[in-house]
Amino acid sequence: MEYKKHRVLFLSHGGGPLPLLGDEGHREMVENLQLIESKIRKPSAIIVISAHWEETTATVTSGASPSLIYDYYGFPEESYDIEYPCAGEPLLAGQVQQSLNSAGIETRLDERRGFDHGLFVPLKIMYPESEIACIQLSLLRGLDPAEHINIGKALAGVMHEELLVIGSGFSFHNMKAFFAAETAESKTMNESFERWLIDTCSSTDIDEDERTRRLENWQHAPFARYCHPREEHLLPLHVCYGVAQTACSEYFEMTILNKKASNYLW
Repeated sequence: MEYKKHRVLFLSHGGGPLPLLGDEGHREMVENLQLIESKIRKPSAIIVISAHWEETTATVTSGASPSLIYDYYGFPEESYDIEYPCAGEPLLAGQVQQSLNSAGIETRLDERRGFDHGLFVPLKIMYPESEIACIQLSLLRGLDPAEHINIGKALAGVMHEELLVIGSGFSFHNMKAFFAAETAESKTMNESFERWLIDTCSSTDIDEDERTRRLENWQHAPFARYCHPREEHLLPLHVCYGVAQTACSEYFEMTILNKKASNYLW
């Protein structure tokens, strides 16, 4: 049986639970995720690579009914009562493990780990009925860009109809900058990196070797380390690219918490 290529989405998931609390700084993000949901066929299952989970070995959630991990602090009480009771998908988790192992990527299953806010915040916006089974896949703690592209390439081999792969991170993630006054310099740095990222992910004028080289050497992009002092929120994009291995079909620009950010759909 032939399987279609998986749909792939890198999304900027915003600040903690704020997108679910009616925060005005996340209005464009919420509207964009709802727009994307309307553009794609409803998936049969979802794999989420979240910026909020790192392991020394690639790890996949394999529980049938994962709990939620409220991995944020200092938010209103209702932030810790959010529910997203989607099922896990142990069979899919096993397929992911097999595909990664076959590609030479050591992978283990974790029956106990729940879903962090990199999964339940955007999915509660896109699929509020929580009826689609989900699994999460960790980042590798070494944060090597090439390794994460290779993880994506291995995921492309998972045989599953109507699978959606989501990289849940943030195209801009400098926590100090979110709380600092906006200046002409900070605006230029944010927007310069965004232009580079959009061009890298969407341009059909560069071949895949060049696109891969750019993503592997992302730290040489304009103001890269200002936008990502630590790269865990960017690397889910590398996994997404590894799955797709082509220019994105569409990108979406928005402002989140007064910073330019972007989403990418393949």
